[in-house]
Formats: sequence, structure tokens, C-alpha cells
Amino acid sequence: MARRTTSSSTGSSPGPRNRTPQPLPRRRRSFGDFVKAFFAFVALLVLLVGVPGALATQIGWPLPSGTPSLSWLQQEITVGTFINVLTVVVWFAWAQFTACVLVEMKAALSGVGLPNRVPGAGPSQLLARQLVAALLLVGATAASFTPGLSQLGQQLEGNQRPAAAAAQQTPGGLLGQQQEQSASSAAAALAEQAANAASHAADSGSTAKGDDTKFYRIQPPEGRHHDSLWEIAERHLGDGRRYKEIYQLNKDREQPDGSKLSEASLIRPGWILEMPGDARGGDLVEMPDEAPKVSEEVQQQISDYARTGGGDQQQGADRQGEGAGDRDTTQITIPEQRPSGSYEQGQQGQQGQQGQEHASSGAEAGDESGFGLPQALLGAPLLAAGLLGALGRRRRQALWQSALGAVGGRRGMMEPPTPTGAAADVQDALLVGADPEGVQLLDRSLRGLAASLAEESRPLPTVYAAWMSNGDLHLQLAQPAGRPPAPWQLGQDQTFWMLARDDAERYEEVDTAAPYPGLVSLGTMDDSRLLLNLESVPGIVSLSGSEQDRAGVFASVAAELATNGWSDRMTITLVGFGQDLTPLAPNRLRHLDDIEALMETMEAETRQRRGALGAAGHDSVLTGRTGPAQHTRWAPHLVLLAAEPSADDAVKLAELAADASRLGIGYLVGTESGDLPGAAWEMEITSEGKLLAPLLGLELDAQLLPVAQQRAVVELFVEADPEREETGPSSAPPFLVDISEQGRPAVYARLVGPYEIIGLDTPDGERSPLMHEALALLLLHREGVHPRVLSSALWPRGVTEDVRDALVERLRDWLGKDSDGTPRLAADATGRLTLAKSVVSDLDVLRSLYHEATQGRGVNSRAVRGRLLTDALVLVRGPLLAERPAGRYGWLTHEIIDAQLPLLVADIGLALSAFHLEKDRAEKAIEALTAALGSAPGDERLWHELLRATHSTGDDDRLKRLAADLVSRSGARGLPPRTEALLDELLPTWRSAVVAAG
Repeated sequence: MARRTTSSSTGSSPGPRNRTPQPLPRRRRSFGDFVKAFFAFVALLVLLVGVPGALATQIGWPLPSGTPSLSWLQQEITVGTFINVLTVVVWFAWAQFTACVLVEMKAALSGVGLPNRVPGAGPSQLLARQLVAALLLVGATAASFTPGLSQLGQQLEGNQRPAAAAAQQTPGGLLGQQQEQSASSAAAALAEQAANAASHAADSGSTAKGDDTKFYRIQPPEGRHHDSLWEIAERHLGDGRRYKEIYQLNKDREQPDGSKLSEASLIRPGWILEMPGDARGGDLVEMPDEAPKVSEEVQQQISDYARTGGGDQQQGADRQGEGAGDRDTTQITIPEQRPSGSYEQGQQGQQGQQGQEHASSGAEAGDESGFGLPQALLGAPLLAAGLLGALGRRRRQALWQSALGAVGGRRGMMEPPTPTGAAADVQDALLVGADPEGVQLLDRSLRGLAASLAEESRPLPTVYAAWMSNGDLHLQLAQPAGRPPAPWQLGQDQTFWMLARDDAERYEEVDTAAPYPGLVSLGTMDDSRLLLNLESVPGIVSLSGSEQDRAGVFASVAAELATNGWSDRMTITLVGFGQDLTPLAPNRLRHLDDIEALMETMEAETRQRRGALGAAGHDSVLTGRTGPAQHTRWAPHLVLLAAEPSADDAVKLAELAADASRLGIGYLVGTESGDLPGAAWEMEITSEGKLLAPLLGLELDAQLLPVAQQRAVVELFVEADPEREETGPSSAPPFLVDISEQGRPAVYARLVGPYEIIGLDTPDGERSPLMHEALALLLLHREGVHPRVLSSALWPRGVTEDVRDALVERLRDWLGKDSDGTPRLAADATGRLTLAKSVVSDLDVLRSLYHEATQGRGVNSRAVRGRLLTDALVLVRGPLLAERPAGRYGWLTHEIIDAQLPLLVADIGLALSAFHLEKDRAEKAIEALTAALGSAPGDERLWHELLRATHSTGDDDRLKRLAADLVSRSGARGLPPRTEALLDELLPTWRSAVVAAG
């Protein structure tokens, strides 16, 4: 896409770098194009006229002339019967093809919206589309038609076709040749743009008088490229930034079609625009001097429109200062706030962004006391939730791999490493800032929308951005797409679809592909969080600013895309940065060393996607995501290029990005100067953390991931990597207790099973659940809990600092002091709350017993090992914190104790079983394994050992009953392969035995 006119050519000083991208100029028609058009015309003539003519003259009416009767079924089937049947089929095929041609012709001429699908006409509609495209792209192209068939021939005489900007992604009906044309002409547009703009200004200098009233008629789109106010201002006023003058002159004035200009981004073909007095250009109409140049209908439209204005040509200039604060934007618009009543309802049910910000702001004073946490992650709830969820999955994976690789009952890693320093601060910031409920609501809402549209056989609309505002979700569409399916509602205009939080909470999970996986948080404005859909941007998104500031934005975007919860499959290519980010999501993130490798990769993928879309008959990846192959195809590919490309590479990149949004490819490119060829949207990150996009009307508090926090996040993931090689001995639990008689604790809490506390009086009735929950959190984190983590766990919607501090004081008073006067609840050097060693849980004892049995005194003493393992298994009374109150302990979703405890119990059962089998005590081994299965019923290792122990008894009937029980538990999924193999070895007839037992 072309650059805007330089300041030297316009005489104006450089302004904001943001602007609507310049057009791709029309390619000159070659002799081959005219030959293709001729043959397309002949083919259409033959298929539309020749086929029915031949059928009518050569065969005649194929249907029976009389009323159907039963005697027909007894007549002899002749050749004529087959011919008549075939003729009827051909007539139906001709009618279907004719309908396809009409649909494609209408879409091509209007240039608005996707062509309607003719039922069952996939190949026929594709052929019709190609023939119509070949015919209309030469001579009477789609750009030379006015918005409707009824207005053919009424365009302005002598008009030079104004360039059309790709400011909106409105797919037209001309697909095949346009795709190649737009990509091949991008380089020429970049090279010729400055000269074209200068020639426009020079040629128009003597064609108009400065004090005449001038009007401009919006031109129809040329393929996928659409006229825009920026383009019009740049051509006729010499500076695209003056688009606001045109907007103010025409705002809210009724157009010929009855609609009004209400947003600077939404202008329609056929509308009339009054222009400032100094406008120049051959495609302007000056009234009344040049009225004879246009048709009478257009004259009347312009005259009627002129009467709706005030006639003050300085109106635009006078309002230019006001326009700086105008929220009407070229592409992205701030959603209107809901009424106060709805706002309060949304606040009451909202756990997400507002609650997290409240929690952060309420503890700002604590930052001065050493309680500070990385603010960038505290203010990024969706990013924090994604990172926290991915980290939890990584740690669970490491636990399971460690369990499966255990030898002789000893585990390679009982506990995940306890982070320290910056990594500990970042983990706390993730716990405080994360909004997993908001992520879940966003994911269910988008998938629910896709499922509803699929049920109605409607395509997914192109979404430029999503705003999360006061608990509601607003989708900003590239163009109006009709009424949304319930419970979605129309927002402030036809390009906004809105879903209230109360309605979103009623959504359930649906089995459909993620419709908009390219959404990524950029920052906040007022009370709204903006997620830009990188996949749908009609071109490149450029980001200027210092290298360090850009790095924070790129790292944040990459980390959220890699770990967010509203995407399925995705490829994220990082160039010029991010090699150390790949541990966050090795299956999604890939790093390329240089731009040359990127160009080679993207050229091949662009060709492949174009071919795949054409073969599938889809207009874009959005239509493919709602089809039968939705879960396996059309995953987005997002390219994050931090290094500024050279001039030649920039041109090549612009060519690739010309059709990228249709193919599901997005580009975010860094630039030092802010002047990047082919950039559709330009943004700038300032040293104050502001993300600016003046043309889009955006000034966001940017979401960043600074280098120091980026390294700490990566450290958390690297330490939890299941493939990481262990350099030292097996890790011990973070807290070991004295399991002798002399080590009796002062306070003992039972967490494994029903929650009980021994050694403390019960707190006041109303405060008891809160105090118990706070103590449980501290007991599960012997390394210490940050006060802000504690408050966010107990009050997910936020709490003030004084309430948090009051709880800590009550907790300290409740726990009391040891005999030496030391408080049992204290703060360490980092400000984290820690418990004294005299406060112990049964989980601490359980870990200590197993550690002592397998790595301590039990290693060299068989008797000690057996006693310790038996004592440990006796402590297991059920799942963790059984019978806990509903609505509390939500923070457990962030913990991995739910995976650790069953594995620990299984390890204890396996070790005790091995201890008994060494002495051929099979019944004792079976008893230990059965007890462990009560808390870890899904552990395959326990079932295998139980099968072996039962087999060692020599009781085949008992083994058959156990096999039947296993099969019944497996359900429709069937037994795991390793279990089947073990049964084949121990009980070859188990399949028939299970059938007999059933």
C-alpha cells in the first residue's frame, strides 16, 4: 500500500504518522485480459442463452402434457424417457447456474458484502464467479459501476477514478484475479504514490475557484479497496489529516439513500460530500458552474444535499480544533457506556478487570512498604490468566512425567521448584492480576456466537476489535452484518455487537472452533480494554517508538497470543526478538533469525493458503472456520517483526500483506521512524507507556511486558519444563517436620479430607470461614504468601488495604505466639507472610513421612521404611479440603496440589505394596493399593500393581473380577493399551472372562 504525500509536496509539516493506507493503482489491461474477457462473455452467452435455446428448439418440453396417473408406472421405459429426464436435470442445472451468475453479478456491481451462497452450487458458483470476474475486470470494471444496477451510466462524467484505500475489509465478489492483481500491484503503488499525489495537486490547481462550493460523490469500491475520508482529503486538500474538516462539514446530514454520516470510518458509495472551498481535483463537482457535467439525477441529489448544510465553507476549519477530541475514528471506536443501572448490575457480578484493578489500586500504599509487585502484570488480567494457566499445565505435565518415569517407588521431582527473587514476584503478580473468569467468559461468548451463526447458516463477520467494558463485551465489525443472534444485541450502531455479562455467564461450552483467535490485548482507555484482531487488519500494523519501548509491546503481544484461552491452534512467528520466549508455548511460537527467512516462509504459505481457499470455495478463512473442517484448518499465522525492514523488504512485505487478512495472516512490524510502506494502521509507543494511534482515535495505557519481567516469566516456565535435565539429587519438600514424639506441633490442621484444626479456638462465627481459608492458603505455601496474593485469593473482586490489614491482624492474634514469645504468623524480609514451624498440617506430615521413608532413615532400614509408609497411608482420609464451603477456595484452581496429592498418595501405596511383595505378602500389598486407589482412582500404575499382586495370589476368579471391574470403569473409552497388554500377559482369556462376568 502506498505512502501518503510527503510534507514537501503538500507544504505542510509532518503530522501524526497514523493514516489510512494508500490505494493500489489499477493495473493496465493487457491484450490477454481482453481476450479472457471476450471468451468469458462468449462462455456466459452460451451457458445462459445457448443452452436453454438449444433445449427448447432441439428437444422441446420434457415434462408430460397430461395429469399424472398410475398407468405411467406400467409404461415401457424408452430412450425418450431417459432423454426427457436428462433434459429436466439440465434445465435445473441451467437455472442454478443462472442464479449463481445473478448473485455474483450483483455482488460484483455493488462491491458490498459477500455474495450470497446458492444452495448446492459450489462448483457452479465458483465457475460463475470466475467468468464474471474476468468479464468485469476489463472495460466496465467493478470500479466503474455505481452502487446499484439501477444507477448504471450515472457516474460523474470525465471522472478520473480516485484511488481507493483498504480502510475497510469488505470482501467483494471478484476473487480469483483480484487476489493476484492486488498483490502484484502493491510494489508499483509504493513507488508511484508520491508522483501521483503531486500530479493531482498540479493538475487541479487551475480547475476550481477557492470560493466555489464543491461536492464529491463517493466512488464504488474497486474489488476489496474502498474510498475513505483520508484518501479524499489527501487527493483534494493535499493532506489526509484534513479528513476531519470534511467529516465536520457533512456529519449527520441526510444522504441520498436516507442514511447519515455518523462515523469517519463509514462512508458509502453514492453519498455526496460537501468539500472545503480550497479543495482541488478533477473528480469534484462545483455547483452550479459545473452542474452540466453530471446527469440530472446527480444534479438533483447534489442540490438537495446542498440545502441540508449551513453553507459556511469555513465550518470545517473552525471545527478542526474540536476534532482533536472527537471520538469518531477511522477504524476503531470506543463503545458507548451502558446506562447506570446496567453498569451497577455489571459491577456486582464482575470478577474481571474492574475487580483486579480495584485490588491493585487498593494496595498502592502497600507498595511503599515493600509489598510492591510488577505493575505491568497486575494491570494485564487476560495476559496474567493465560500465563498462569499455561504455567499450571506445564507443572502438571512435569509431575505426571516424573511419576511415569519413577523407578522403585522413588520420584524424580516431588515438588515444582519454589521461585525466588524476581521470579517469585512475577508469580505473585500473576496470581493477583489474573482474571481466569474473564478469559472463560470471552472464550465461551465468542464460540457461542460462532455456533449460533453456523446454525443460522450465516458467515462470521469480520471483527476488527473487541472491547471489554464494565463487564460487557463489544465487538466492532468491519461493516454492518445485520442483527446478531441472541443473546447478542446491536450496540451503538450497526457495526457494534454487544453481549452483556449476565448473558455471557449463561453460555455453556460448545464444540466449535475459536472464531477470532487473533484477538490480543493492546491496553486500556478509560474503563475499556481493547483487544485488536491482528488477523483481520487489512494490511500491516506498524509500531514506532524506541527499541526498548517497542520490545515491551512485542513481548506482551507474543506472550498473550501464545498462552491465551480463547484460541485453538495458531502459529506465531517471531523475527528479531523473542528467541527466549519460545518456552512459553513451543507448539505455537517459532523464532526466525532474519527477514530473509521470513520472506521465504511467508511467500510459500501465502501461495498455499490462496490455493487452499480457492479449492475449498471459501472467500476467507472465516467462512472456512464455520465449515466441517473447522477444527483442522484455517488456523491463523501471526507474524511479529521487531526489526525494521529495509526498503526492498518493506515493499515485499506490503505485497504479501495486501491480501493477508482474507488468508488469516497478520503482521505487526516495528519501525524506528514510523513511516512504513503498506501500513494500514500505525501506532506509536511512548516512553510514558502510552500507545497512540491518532487517526484511529486511540490513546491507550499500553499493555507491556518489560524485559526484566519477561525474563522472570520465562524462568518460571523453564524451571517447570518436564524435559529439563535434573542436575542434582531429587528435590525434597519445601518444608519437613519433626515426625518424632518430640516434634508434636502447637497447631495441627487436617487438610487431607475434611478440614479440621487442633490447638486453636474456633473464631467468631461470621469470620470463621474466612480465617480458615486464609490459614489453609498459608499452610499450602510454606515459602510465604504475599499480602496482595492473600487478599486477591480471599476477595477476588477486590478489597481495600485496610480490610486486608485487619484480616492479617486478626489471623495473627488467632494463631497466637509460641512459648518463647515468637508470633506464629510473621513477615519475612520480602514482606511475605509465613507460618512458624509449630503450625503444621497433615499434608506436611505426609510429605515428611514419605521423604524419610524413601530418602532418609528408611533407605537403610526395612522396618523403619514399612512403619513410615504405613503411617503415611493412614493419614489419607479423602481429597484435599473435602466438604469445603461452596463459593470459596476459588484460588485452588491456580494450584497444582490437586495433581500433587493423588500422585503422592499413589507413590506411597506403590512403595508400601513393593515393601510387602518383597516378603510375598500379597494380601497386605492388595490392601495398601486399594487404600491408595481411594484417593487416586485414576492412577494407572496402581491398577497395574493391583493386577500383579492379585495374580500372585493364584486366584484366577478374583483376577477375572478385577479385570471386569477395570473394564466397567473404563467406559466407552476402553482400557489403556498398556493395561490391555498387562491383562494379555496375566490373564490371556480376560476378554471372554469379562463377557461371561458381564
